Amino acid sequence: MDMVKAVLLGIVQGLTEFLPVSSSGHLVIGSEILDFHEPGILFEVFLHGGTLLAVLFAFREELLAMVRAVFSSSEARRQDPELQRAFLWNLYVVVATLPAVFVGLFLKDSIERIFDNILVTFIMLAITGCLMVLTRFIRERGQAVNCPRALLIGVAQSMAILPGLSRSGSTIFTGMLLGINRETAARFSFIMSIPAILGAIVLQGKDLLDRSLADGELTNILVGTLASAVSGYLAIVLLMHIVRRGQLHWFGYYCFLVSAIGFSWYFFR
Repeated sequence: MDMVKAVLLGIVQGLTEFLPVSSSGHLVIGSEILDFHEPGILFEVFLHGGTLLAVLFAFREELLAMVRAVFSSSEARRQDPELQRAFLWNLYVVVATLPAVFVGLFLKDSIERIFDNILVTFIMLAITGCLMVLTRFIRERGQAVNCPRALLIGVAQSMAILPGLSRSGSTIFTGMLLGINRETAARFSFIMSIPAILGAIVLQGKDLLDRSLADGELTNILVGTLASAVSGYLAIVLLMHIVRRGQLHWFGYYCFLVSAIGFSWYFFR
């Protein structure tokens, strides 16, 4: 791996992690085009670590409120509705994470094998496109996040481990389908990604001990991680602007285009 490829893949990861176009799908495609397949899942985990830094910084105020709420008294929460809301969001994030924990513990090896089939990526990108286009027709009903809705959004997140199926797109779409305000659904999607990313890092962290890195490889991985952090933060700012304007469907058309180009490249190369 050279540094240019690491930076390019880091930028791709950062821009697509939060934009509803599938970071894993673009990473698989980018790796194929750049003829870069090592260190594989380890490198992807580091790039996810970069986007984790991005979401922590972008939503630092909400996250600090959630931390304060955990250590606040029940009386303080009763007197402060915002503090109570922050406390409940801690519970909802835990509930939403449970499906991803199940997938990570019991289906990890099967999912990793799917990453070797680029056709799956193109199919899932087309499905992501359908979800984003359908957001045009979903009416907001002012529903709040609660445990049942959080669990369903978590199921969508666990399915989005498939390459090409956008995590942010699937969770925001599911939240909107359940009647949650699109901006609230987007914020919850970003915040609930934190334990999912941490879980992936923990599951794959043993790879650091199981293999030795070539000279300069760790430096390139860290540079790629920095690139993903910066571009990830910019992607969050952009997506929140687009969500407020109700224009998620444009990402759907983009996914259709990438999927079509991908199929054409695969069958006619």
